[in-house]
Amino acid sequence: MVDLLERVGLDSRDLTKHPHQFSGGQAQRIGIARALATDPDLIVCDEAVSALDVSVQAQVLNLLKRLQRELGLSYLFIAHDLNVVRYMADELCVMYLGEIVERGDGDALFDDPRHPYTRMLVDAIPDPDPLVARMAERGVVVGEPASPSNPPPGCRFHPRCPAAIDRCRTEAPAPRPLGRGRVAACHLAVAPEVTPA
Repeated sequence: MVDLLERVGLDSRDLTKHPHQFSGGQAQRIGIARALATDPDLIVCDEAVSALDVSVQAQVLNLLKRLQRELGLSYLFIAHDLNVVRYMADELCVMYLGEIVERGDGDALFDDPRHPYTRMLVDAIPDPDPLVARMAERGVVVGEPASPSNPPPGCRFHPRCPAAIDRCRTEAPAPRPLGRGRVAACHLAVAPEVTPA
C-alpha cells in the first residue's frame, strides 16, 4: 500500500488518515492507487478530473501521463472537457446520443473535424487570446438536443445540424472511412483531397 501511495504522490503517513481529511486531488490520487493495485493494462477514467480545480487537474493529468509511460498503461478516458481530452487522447471518439459520430487521431480530429457535431464542439472551445476569439467564426447551434430515449429517425444529429439534407432525416449514416484511420458517420463527410507532390 505504501508503494502505491508513493507512486501517486502520497506517503505512508496518509495510511492513518480518514476520508474527510483528504482534498479532492488527494482523493483522486487514492482512486488511481486503488486502480493500480490490480496491475491493470487498461484503466477506465470516467470524468476523472471534472470535479477538480484547474491546477489540481493539471497535476492529476500529468500523474496519469507519467504512470502511462512508466507502466505501459492504456486509458479509456471519458470526458466533456475538450482541452483535457486533447491533452490525454492519442485516438479520439466523439459521441452524440450514445453513438460514435467521429473517430480518429486526436490532433487531426481537433484540427480538421469532419462531422458537424465535432465541428460544433471544437468551435465552442474558448480561445485564450481575446483578439483571436473575437475574430473566430463560430458555428451557430440550432435546436434542442433530442431525447436519448427517443432519438430522431435518420442521423441523430440532424435536428441541430446546419448542413442537414433530406437523406439525413430518414437514413442513419454508416461510418465512412476518411483515410488515415479517420471515420465519420455523416452523409456529407468526405476525405480531404490529396494534393500531388
